[in-house]
Amino acid sequence: MSTTVDHAHAHDHGHDHGHDHAHDHPTGFRRWLFATNHKDIGTLYLWFSFTMLLSGGVLALMIRTELFQPGLQFFQPEFFNQLTTMHGLVMVFGAIMPAFVGYANWMIPLQIGASDMAFARMNNFSFWLLPPAALLLAGSFFVPGGATAAGWTLYAPLSTQMGPGMDMGIFAMHIMGASSIMGSINIIVTILNMRAPGMTLMKMPMFCWTWLITAYLLIAVMPVLAGAITMTLTDRHFGTSFFNAAGGGDPVMYQHIFWFFGHPEVYIMILPAFGIVSQIIPAFARKTLFGYHSMVYATASIAILSFIVWAHHMFTTGMPVTSQLFFMYATMLIAVPTGVKVFNWIATMWKGSMTFETPMLFAVGFIFVFTIGGFTGLILAVTPIDIQLQDTYYVVAHFHYVLVAGSLFALFAGFYYWGPKWTGHMYNETMGKTHFWLSLVTFNITFFPMHFLGLAGMPRRYADYAAQFTDFNAIATIGAFGFGLSQVFFLFFVVLPTIRGGKPAGDKPWDGAEGLEWTVPSPAPFHTFETPPQVK
Repeated sequence: MSTTVDHAHAHDHGHDHGHDHAHDHPTGFRRWLFATNHKDIGTLYLWFSFTMLLSGGVLALMIRTELFQPGLQFFQPEFFNQLTTMHGLVMVFGAIMPAFVGYANWMIPLQIGASDMAFARMNNFSFWLLPPAALLLAGSFFVPGGATAAGWTLYAPLSTQMGPGMDMGIFAMHIMGASSIMGSINIIVTILNMRAPGMTLMKMPMFCWTWLITAYLLIAVMPVLAGAITMTLTDRHFGTSFFNAAGGGDPVMYQHIFWFFGHPEVYIMILPAFGIVSQIIPAFARKTLFGYHSMVYATASIAILSFIVWAHHMFTTGMPVTSQLFFMYATMLIAVPTGVKVFNWIATMWKGSMTFETPMLFAVGFIFVFTIGGFTGLILAVTPIDIQLQDTYYVVAHFHYVLVAGSLFALFAGFYYWGPKWTGHMYNETMGKTHFWLSLVTFNITFFPMHFLGLAGMPRRYADYAAQFTDFNAIATIGAFGFGLSQVFFLFFVVLPTIRGGKPAGDKPWDGAEGLEWTVPSPAPFHTFETPPQVK
């Protein structure tokens, strides 16, 4: 897929209108508080998610500090469970999801030649719902009984017995869900109605495709999560018995409802990552993406199949063998479109004239480590194996390979790739590569030993463990601190210096890059594409 642009047409608005609109945009705090420009809102999302990433990282390091040696070192088990729960909630709903929405806000209008997102004020509202939700989550540590300790999945009956921190968590997730739904509606309407003339759906960049499909997933499943936590709330305060067996309810029903949201949610956090990687690999292989159509169909297949695999999280709840078989085979089936994507990326690189700047390093690192996460997921799909490995550190290893090495590495790749377009400056290549190697090595030191811990039977969410697990836990803790420090390094040696200055980036810093976003100046002006470009 290549989009050629009528450059004479593309530039007549990019440069001239930048100046007559300079009086349009407010400065100071008003610019950010009342932001309706997609670039400003994208920046707000990215800073918010990075802040949440560091906060969630601190919680993770507290968990790993306790687990450095057996015995209770620093925290009581009750508080340890609060840490594991809040780490999960903060990372999933505060760091990964808002980061991808930030990328969508910044890049989708630039990639489809739109002047902005479809609903600019709703865009502002959907962002400003997030900070109060984050404060509610953080504040729940300080109420009687502390934060919720029911695990990030908030399973009943634990969640129906917690203190007021649980209610704050429920309220925070409602607010974040509303934000996600509004953001998704905005993305769908923007992509379907505001593409530049000549840009058919099948000429769209892959990042727009993956986000279009992700937005539909979000609208389908966020209300399911809202239903599950509302039922929990009424069980807690209004005398209902949805999940209370004594009143005729069923705690396993909570799991069914939660995972009907939770499994598509996993793909909500990885599909936009696939989109970013599908932009970067062709740029640095200097070839068009191999099998563009099959990539689109594979993305759609993953989205559809994600609705029929939820109970693979529940093999140990006593479901009938027929159900176990169905969910086992359905889960194996979803590996096929994912394999198609990996094959297409490798085929794109095959015989390309590749160079390995930082965005490409993160993209290739993503494929390598994400594939390991995919294989461990395939192993967990096999019911008898899963029954052995259920709730052990093997599961923790598996989903961190998918979420950290998957979503997070792709987000880093996207920053290095599009950052020059956002800031107008090139990052320091040496620092970028240092960040990549530090992250990759420390990530594997942290999470690879957890596979062995899980295979040996160490359960997750425990503050203490048997002596035979000591060595691998110590290694994982050292790796975790290394990984955390790598992200602090990223902030101080890559992000801040790039924003403050650095080598000016040209309009198209990567010679292999394709797409409309590279036809506007760097940094991208406040207003772009006021006259839609012609896509040929």
